[in-house]
Amino acid sequence: MIMPWNRREAAVTMDLKQQAEIRDILASHGIEYQVKTTSLARRRGQTGSLGLDLAYAYEYKIYVHQKDYAQASRLLQK
Repeated sequence: MIMPWNRREAAVTMDLKQQAEIRDILASHGIEYQVKTTSLARRRGQTGSLGLDLAYAYEYKIYVHQKDYAQASRLLQK
């Protein structure tokens, strides 16, 4: 089970398609992962989102268990 104290950040992307590809790679190799999604439009809520490209309105952080980090890192480098 992945918990905050035993996880490592394997990837960060703002591209939904790339995030899905990363998840597919990890899942196909049996690597458990978690995705944390942050809305950048909401973060900019005080100033508005005028000029913000909505294709990049979210940040996706993909975490894996620290024991799987080396393997995940190798897989994602290809």
